Order: sequence, then structure tokens, then C-alpha cells
Amino acid sequence: MKMAKKVDEFEGVNFEILFAGRSNVGKSSVMREITGKNLKVGKRPGVTLKPTHIRYSDLLLTDLPGFGFMSGVKDRKQDIVKDQIVRYIENNAQRISLAVLVIDGAVFLDIVKRWEERNEIPVDIEIFELFRELGIDIILAVNKTDKIEASEFNATLDGICNKLEMLPPWRQWIDIVAPICAKKGDLKSLKSLIRQRLHTAKRDDLFQYF
Repeated sequence: MKMAKKVDEFEGVNFEILFAGRSNVGKSSVMREITGKNLKVGKRPGVTLKPTHIRYSDLLLTDLPGFGFMSGVKDRKQDIVKDQIVRYIENNAQRISLAVLVIDGAVFLDIVKRWEERNEIPVDIEIFELFRELGIDIILAVNKTDKIEASEFNATLDGICNKLEMLPPWRQWIDIVAPICAKKGDLKSLKSLIRQRLHTAKRDDLFQYF
């Protein structure tokens, strides 16, 4: 009796874009705005507990589970989810062409401060550094910019870049940093950077999805 050949669901994928970020920063909302698909998005942190994939031809979009605090989810479960995220990134680093790290620009610095006061490294920064270590191209999508006071906008983004070891001012990193507001459908800067990456990879044929 012949054994059935295991089907590789990712066979033929030549360009994977990964979306990662802390729970409730709007990752799924960003993907919904980009793809037009109604992904599972919830008001409670931790709704997405496993990767969600959307495929177009040889393009794969992957929404990773949110990491960090999850309401109603035990600490051990949160650690397991984080481990699964890191394992997915490490195991698929060769296939991942681009990683989009979504952060909540309005509260990112406050969260980092709380972690630093406990002498701990925030998970956001750990994941950002992991992408760097693995040589994965990164876009930092600074979401919820509508909640940042206009007078504090540049200073806030400068502070965010500084925490990620990108020397301010933030505007010298416009090929990496994309200020967005998924709630208002303002993803112009993110889509532009994704298209830049596609063009560099000579994949202008994928523009239609962004």
C-alpha cells in the first residue's frame, strides 16, 4: 500500500509577507484594509491564536498571533504563543521576504518604559531584533497615529526609532517607518513601502494586491 504524499500548503510560495505585533495593535485590521478580506478581528486582545494565511498565486500574506498581554489568557499560554511565533519566524526565515511589525504608536513608548522599569526587554523589540538577526527585511508600521497629538508626532516617532536603535530623526528611516491609521483606512505609506520592496524584487506583477 502506498503512503499518501504529504501536501505542502506553502509549495510554490515565492514571496511571503509576515505581519507581526503585540495583541490589539491592529494587525488583522491592517491586513483587512490591504486585502479586503474580513479577517477575524476582535476588541479583546488575543483573539487570533494561530497564524492566518491569505494566498494570491505565489504570494503569501501571514498574520501572526498577537504577542504580549492577552485578556483572559493565562501567562503560560501567552508564553506558548510567543514561542510559536518565534519558531514560525525561525523555521520560515528563508521563505519570508518581508516582515511588517505593527505597533501602537500612541502607547509604544509607555509600554517600553514599563518593561524597562522591570529590567526587561519588550517583546516588540525582541521580535524586531529577531528579524534583523535573521536578515529579514522589515517595515515598521506605526499604527493608531490618530491618537498621537500633532504637536508630539515627530517627537513620538523619534522616540520609537531610538528605542529600536534607529538614530533619530525618524524621517531618515522613511524606507522602514510607515505611519498609518488602519481605523481610518490610511495605509498609503505602508502600501508604498511594500510596493517598493516588490519593485526591488522585480515583482511588479504583485502590485495589484496592494
